[in-house]
Amino acid sequence: MAKAAEVEMDRGAGGRGWWKGLRVSTPEYYAVCAVGGMLSAGTTHLAVTPLDVLKVNMQVNPMKYTSILSGLSTLVREQGPSALWRGWGGKLFGYGAQGGFKFGLYEYFKKVYSELLVGQNRTFVYLLSSASAQVFADVALCPFEAVKVRVQTQPRFAKGLVDGFPKLYASEGFTGFYRGLFPLWGLSILMFSTFEHSVDILYHHVIQKRKEDCSRVQQLSITCMAGYISGAAGTVISNPADNIVSSLYNKKADNALQAVRSIGLINLFTRSLPVRFTLVGPLITLQWFFYDTIKVFTGLPTSGGTSDDYYETNS
Repeated sequence: MAKAAEVEMDRGAGGRGWWKGLRVSTPEYYAVCAVGGMLSAGTTHLAVTPLDVLKVNMQVNPMKYTSILSGLSTLVREQGPSALWRGWGGKLFGYGAQGGFKFGLYEYFKKVYSELLVGQNRTFVYLLSSASAQVFADVALCPFEAVKVRVQTQPRFAKGLVDGFPKLYASEGFTGFYRGLFPLWGLSILMFSTFEHSVDILYHHVIQKRKEDCSRVQQLSITCMAGYISGAAGTVISNPADNIVSSLYNKKADNALQAVRSIGLINLFTRSLPVRFTLVGPLITLQWFFYDTIKVFTGLPTSGGTSDDYYETNS
């Protein structure tokens, strides 16, 4: 594998990027993945802030915010158009930090576990890599998410991150920032595994070509399709955890079990699901598209598959 780590990555990407000589399994490679994840996650989450504001309010006050159109209308009528962008700082900086850790560390852990667990089921490697990366990613996100949710649902709490952080710390202490940490860990763990398998299926059964034989446009198209599939699947699977997080951060419950009892089992899966479908599918698609565009621009191949797959086809 030492020799494989020296393989230049321009062949799989369809050409050499401005960062010439970039190689896998180096600090520079993981830095590109981290920066790509930070930029893609931060900007895409910022773009969908209005829908996120509506989603959180639908979760916290479902009797008042019953649908997407009526909910948006109620927010604008009662709080003004600026209410739709409340919490934008938490979206940009919080999810930017999360994306940097999530994408960068996922690539690192996938490499490590692929070598440690030779012959192990790929799904297990993907899930273990994702879970390992998510631990660090959500520790970085949690404080931003804690303030964001309160800013979005409690207009008098704070205007944003600058006054929200000290106010939350003064009222709840350090633990207030991490009240929803455990439910957050369950939100994105399956995203990478679903994406990886979708990429494999699309190349093998739809295009029926190897990745390195495809053009950049074809590779990025596969990225978008797999991104949407992983986003749609993740929306359904993660909806209960997302509802629990909103409930905890708005002090509707003291712990996850109490939140489940308060929300109800059926509502746990259905509450805010339509707006999350509208939000998460396009969001994850754009996120993967921006991330892989950055990788292609730096001479790297698009995402999907274990590191060994790439080495075997390029050595």
